[in-house]
Amino acid sequence: MQRQQQTIQRTISFEGIGLHTGEKVKATFTPMPIDTGIQFQRVDLPGQPCIEASVTHVVAVERGTTLEKEQVQVATVEHLLAAIVGLGVDNICIQLDGSEVPDLDGSALAFVELLLEAGLMPQEAPRKFFKLKEKFVYDDPDTGSHYEVYPDTDYNLQVTIAYNRWPIGHQYANLSTLAHFKEEIAAARTFTYLDEIVALYHKGLLQGGDPTKAVIFSDHTDPTEWLEQVAQLSGRQVENVVTPDPSSSSCLRYINEPARHKLLDLIGDVALLGKPLQGKLIAHKPGHGANIRFVAALKSHLWIQEQKGAPICDLQAQPLFDVKQISNMLPHRYPFQLVDKIMELGNSYVIGVKNVTINEPFFQGHFPGTPVMPGVLQVEALAQTGGILLLHKVPDPAQYLTYFLAIDGCKFRRMVVPGDTLVLHCALLADIKFSTTEKQSVAIAKVKGRIFVGEQLACEAVLLAQIVKQHETI
Repeated sequence: MQRQQQTIQRTISFEGIGLHTGEKVKATFTPMPIDTGIQFQRVDLPGQPCIEASVTHVVAVERGTTLEKEQVQVATVEHLLAAIVGLGVDNICIQLDGSEVPDLDGSALAFVELLLEAGLMPQEAPRKFFKLKEKFVYDDPDTGSHYEVYPDTDYNLQVTIAYNRWPIGHQYANLSTLAHFKEEIAAARTFTYLDEIVALYHKGLLQGGDPTKAVIFSDHTDPTEWLEQVAQLSGRQVENVVTPDPSSSSCLRYINEPARHKLLDLIGDVALLGKPLQGKLIAHKPGHGANIRFVAALKSHLWIQEQKGAPICDLQAQPLFDVKQISNMLPHRYPFQLVDKIMELGNSYVIGVKNVTINEPFFQGHFPGTPVMPGVLQVEALAQTGGILLLHKVPDPAQYLTYFLAIDGCKFRRMVVPGDTLVLHCALLADIKFSTTEKQSVAIAKVKGRIFVGEQLACEAVLLAQIVKQHETI
């Protein structure tokens, strides 16, 4: 699975009509720096406000997903979000001069082609995933929709849909890996029933709807009356109508196109987690409303998992920094360099690894016959890991030294003994404070540090530290 973050190489613009508002909208894709995520920007409004692609901003789910922040809205985001996730783009801004993402072809394919035309560009930062430790299940009380997510090393989906009306019935679609998104899912179009279109128009929806871009089903033997009404409301003749006539199904791009489109919508809605999901997702009867409630419940579950449990980290993966690179960043040397690998490094957290062996020099006296790693050295290992997080924020990290200012709430939960692999996790509790004078360059940070051995918490403490440029007065 893709390990580095990605953005696009260049800016690209396009125009289209909003599916529900009927407004002509210009959209521009712009590259963004690492760790900025997916954002929508209303360039037609004062201050050009931004809305992050987050489930916390969802305010409406009827026939699409609508985001709102501080009374600013962007509607029908799901197809574009699916294209962004399907191509593995992490950081991008979508600038709009209207309130709705323009519809291009009723699927995600046109968005995929635009993103590929703009070019994909790897960035010098690892991707940050949401990963599960155990199965998660959500049953939606309003719709009867059912979702299951299992731990996995990739992101794959299975969807089943059930309609009581001909000809959809029960359908199944799956996507084994996002690498196949363009070929297997992106082209699946929006679908509806012919007699539903008129009702949606009268509700104020589909004002920009183009019946030539959707798959339309009709279980009427003679749908002429409905076709005339839709043509009158939309100003266009319906083209892709699937009726009881067997020959009409030839207009489908896939025999299970509705199920594939529901899978596409699900990918777009799950994008609102805010980080890529790593897991196997099975959904029965998904829809925008149920999807959003599921995503909100899953995000809450993942947040609790991250706060209470050991960080999920593949200890066999290629490290971000190995021991030689760490030596270039930290001034510590044998026997006091207590971090072997850095596995992940983000804006506000870092994950390191220390392998404890019987050859550690402190085991000679602590204690003979009963080797136990001293608690003070466990805290020192945390401090060095947190120091790498701080040093990552300055342009010339090798010129700085890290010093303790305070240690609070330090607790030791289990003994650390030879053979243990320590997972060192440090997270910022507040923004780093930088101070530069003629004599001194200082950064001060407060971090929560935790050490895990497997799933067991071994040590935790709140550390206050400063980094000071070498040869300057403290």
